[in-house]
Amino acid sequence: MEPESFPEALADTLAGVQRLIRRRLRGGMTAPRLRGAEVDLLRLVTARPGIGVSEAAKELYLAGNSVSTLVNRLARDGYLIRETDPADRRAARLVPTPAADARLRDWRQRRAALVRNQVARLGEADRAALEAALPALRTLAANLHEEAEET
Repeated sequence: MEPESFPEALADTLAGVQRLIRRRLRGGMTAPRLRGAEVDLLRLVTARPGIGVSEAAKELYLAGNSVSTLVNRLARDGYLIRETDPADRRAARLVPTPAADARLRDWRQRRAALVRNQVARLGEADRAALEAALPALRTLAANLHEEAEET
């Protein structure tokens, strides 16, 4: 592969894998489908209960009004609770509901099973290559995150 085409091939492959995982996980869902940004917000709020809307927007690299729209939808559907911040009555803190916790737990389990089954179908050399690539992919993600923080 030409050195200049590698970054594009890597980006396309990573995006394709993520898209296919999401598409496969949609099948068999009994609850209404959540959009990618909604899942990302739920995952963030579950990891950091009490996070504010503006902090969540910054973390997700989304506009504040976009996150507010997501929060309204997720609150309406029973996945988020918006509490008033005691330090600043104008600000809201986001807390996941038990329904959000259950939905994310199910999503994680189904995602792990899907990927586990697909990785098991690979040959030993491909499995080893993917495992060996994980540290580099984590560094790539950290660098992208760091660069985004600087802008």
